[in-house]
Amino acid sequence: MEQYHRLIKQILDHGERKEDRTGTGTISIFGVQAKYDLRDGFPLLTTKKVLFSAVVRELLWFLRGSTNINDNLTQHTPIWDAWANEEGELGPIYGFQWRQWPKYVQVEGSELYRKEHVDQIQNLIKEIKTNPDSRRLVVNAWNVSDIERMALPPCHLLFQFYVINGRLDCQLYQRSADMALGVPFNIASYALLMMMIAQECNLTPGIFTHTIGDAHIYLNHVEGLEKQLQRESRPLPAVEIAKKPLFDLEFDDFKLINYDPHPFIKFPVAV
Repeated sequence: MEQYHRLIKQILDHGERKEDRTGTGTISIFGVQAKYDLRDGFPLLTTKKVLFSAVVRELLWFLRGSTNINDNLTQHTPIWDAWANEEGELGPIYGFQWRQWPKYVQVEGSELYRKEHVDQIQNLIKEIKTNPDSRRLVVNAWNVSDIERMALPPCHLLFQFYVINGRLDCQLYQRSADMALGVPFNIASYALLMMMIAQECNLTPGIFTHTIGDAHIYLNHVEGLEKQLQRESRPLPAVEIAKKPLFDLEFDDFKLINYDPHPFIKFPVAV
């Protein structure tokens, strides 16, 4: 995870002050990239504790197409509570776009259209299995027509898979990245998604490329990150996933092995 630490140091050393939607203030740079090879271990930060259980719960929630924090309470994580309305609804966020992207199909012999949905995840898996050399292995969450209905527009908005020599790689484009709180979680989440898709498609999970637009550190996170940078990295953990079809996987089917992080660092959430 030295790539992550180098990005933090780069922002602290060379970033510029920038105002933000939350009013907290940030130090920011634009356009950075890091690569994490899953064959070297699961990329979960060791210089502070990251809640792997929350990573699993949120990812399963997305993959079920959920948009309400009250859906499937056994999988619930409080990450999204601050943005939900009184009914727990968040609008057509990640899970909806991944599994139910709206489309309209003209009714044959009529000027009328009926509403249908595109399951991007199902289509992705089918394409990887049947046409692995495709350059269209893309899932997109940035649905322009739905942005105003979302409690929070997608930050990690588009990812693409790449199959080569029995290996599955993934690149994520993230328009906005909270480097202290969000990015360690995002890295782990997409690494886990890579593992799940690779297992479903009988491939080896390979390299996760994380491309970021606005990479920022909130001003009230600087002290904690400076403390974190003084810590020595420890060996990366491993993750085991039960041998089950992807959409049958549940929380207890994931096992984190040999994770020995430094203590948790509390960073306030900017809402």
